[in-house]
Amino acid sequence: MLKPQALFGLMIELIVLLLGLLLALLALSGRLTWNQRQEVWMVLAAALFAMGVRGILRAGQYSTRWLNLTRGASFVLVAVIMFAVLVTPLEKMRFLLAAAGGVLALRGLISAVLVLRTA
Repeated sequence: MLKPQALFGLMIELIVLLLGLLLALLALSGRLTWNQRQEVWMVLAAALFAMGVRGILRAGQYSTRWLNLTRGASFVLVAVIMFAVLVTPLEKMRFLLAAAGGVLALRGLISAVLVLRTA
């Protein structure tokens, strides 16, 4: 039986996995459109980058170190992809968004395994 903390962490990572798959699916289907030049996009990318760097720098104790490094690195990578979307032509933007979804899905899968391993 999993501890409640481990079960909650597993649920969070499965939600991130599903969110990444949904983002990739919507991006590749061409049904996802918005104004990529909005300031909100830059603020969100900067916030994700800051959270990712903070997560990497504060990796924590040995038992959760790889989990926190995985989470931080994925946030930094998604933020870099989001910054790249700002300068990418609209036709190629969907491939970058699919890559961001893939990163989130991979993060959810790896982190779920790490949560189960530390439980």
